[in-house]
Amino acid sequence: MGQEGIHLETSLGYLLKEASSELRAAMEAVLRPLGMTVTHYSCLELLAQRPGLSNSELARGAFVTRQSMNVLLQALERDGYVVRPAEGRIGKVLPTQLTPRGREELRKATAAVRSVEVRMLSGMTQEEQSGAYRILQSMIQSLRSENEVRS
Repeated sequence: MGQEGIHLETSLGYLLKEASSELRAAMEAVLRPLGMTVTHYSCLELLAQRPGLSNSELARGAFVTRQSMNVLLQALERDGYVVRPAEGRIGKVLPTQLTPRGREELRKATAAVRSVEVRMLSGMTQEEQSGAYRILQSMIQSLRSENEVRS
């Protein structure tokens, strides 16, 4: 590439991807001893915040395919973390809900993930943290708005 090429060290997109990758690796490291993955944790967190989400909604929220989410939900149900009714109303999706065991495991996982976030932000002042949130939210909104126009 010539001079007009992207320099990875100064590309904001590349740095965001690298930060995302490091965050995921750190989260996986603290969740592994709990027998969880980031996707596993994300699914439980989504269900805690919005009980009864469908497989498709959970998949979108956890950034995985519906097929992957279905496999995960079967495992979570087998392990006693979630319950799904055997049958839904005709034409309705089967609502998934956390069990007491699922809530307890989520509580442990949330504490572990929070420790990673605290470590990630430890070199920043409160003002810098607030600024980072605003900046990232603005970037997401700008990209989302442009993507919606193209759709």
